[in-house]
Amino acid sequence: MMVFWAKMGGRIEMVPALFIFGDSLIDNGNNNNLPSFAKANYLPYGIDFNGGPTGRFSNGYTMVDTIAELLGLRLIPAYSGASGEQLFHGVNYASAAAGILDITGRNFVGRIPFGQQIKNFETTLDQITDNLGADDVATALAKSIFFVGMGSNDYLNNYLMPNYPTKNQYNAQQFADLLAQQYNQQLTRLYNLGARKFVISGLGLMGCIPSILAQNPRGSCSQEVNLLVQPFNANVKTLLNNLNSNLPGAKFIFVDISRMFQDLLVNARSYGFSVVNRGCCGIGRNRGQITCLPLQTPCPNRDQYVFWDAFHPTEAVNILMGKKAFNGDLSFVYPMNIEQLARL
Repeated sequence: MMVFWAKMGGRIEMVPALFIFGDSLIDNGNNNNLPSFAKANYLPYGIDFNGGPTGRFSNGYTMVDTIAELLGLRLIPAYSGASGEQLFHGVNYASAAAGILDITGRNFVGRIPFGQQIKNFETTLDQITDNLGADDVATALAKSIFFVGMGSNDYLNNYLMPNYPTKNQYNAQQFADLLAQQYNQQLTRLYNLGARKFVISGLGLMGCIPSILAQNPRGSCSQEVNLLVQPFNANVKTLLNNLNSNLPGAKFIFVDISRMFQDLLVNARSYGFSVVNRGCCGIGRNRGQITCLPLQTPCPNRDQYVFWDAFHPTEAVNILMGKKAFNGDLSFVYPMNIEQLARL
């Protein structure tokens, strides 16, 4: 059975499968059929994606689409639509508005929190094991890559929301500690289910997204928000060091999205970006007050924009970040990059 995993459609696959957990930055359609306000299965989302809108919150590729291709895999299907042999090469469980905390994102009604995403992975695991047997599955899982990008919504759609009590209950450090504690349990759960190679994506410069810029009359990055999320990134780095030391055979790597964004904003011109402070599609100040609406006309020069809408990067940025995560140096991804992790 393992032969099935080695080579598919003439491509050499570096790993048996890629399993993806996260939020709208990497959701590819899991919210489409949920009773949710967090959806992107309409134009102009997907305007540059082969086949049009899928539920990706981008004009085209997400970061994990690029990573899948670089690993020699085809694009990973959404859990909501994956079946049969597709499951063997990985599944994307990510859900827009989802957080580390179950309560995060309830303003959007339907969403699949990280805890439930892990339960959905267990369901997939049962289906694969029925087909292949436990030993083959365990061997394949240990070589597969688990990409996790969580935490943005725990700030944007929880801590920073006026109708959540969180801000009154915790200061920045306490909230970051709460998230890290829960994250630790969740990542350990994935390890106990057989995952060994983990790629954990940190939070970006969230004070610089158009939605936050639009709240400031000067339209400049919010230092307050950028400082708010710093303890989370610091906690996650510490957490991963601990997991690397304490979980036999596990390898966790950290993708420093914040550092990537800093680099991108400072060197925007050399990367070919001319617009760094407003969405390509959206309404109001910085095109960030109301996000991209159905059939709205987006900017024509999308590859020159850093942001696609109020919250999400363009395909051009996603591809750039995916490549940096895959084969970038230690300033962007450590203690090794995804390519090195795959070859272990």
